[in-house]
Amino acid sequence: MPKMKTKSSAKKRFSLTSTGKIKRKHAYKSHILTKKSTKRKRNLTHSGLVHEADQKRIAELIAR
Repeated sequence: MPKMKTKSSAKKRFSLTSTGKIKRKHAYKSHILTKKSTKRKRNLTHSGLVHEADQKRIAELIAR
C-alpha cells in the first residue's frame, strides 16, 4: 500500500496550530473591495479556526 499523499489544495489553505487546531483564512478579500466597508475588510484580514464539525475531514486532507 503506498503512502497517502497530502492534498496540495488543502496544504495551501490550512495549517496546524501548536495545540492541534486547524487555522484558515477568511474568504472574500481578493477583489471587488470598493463596496465592502473598511471594518469588514479589516476583519477579513485576520485568520480564524476551522469549525469543530469540519476538523476531522480537513485533518485527513492535510495528514502527512
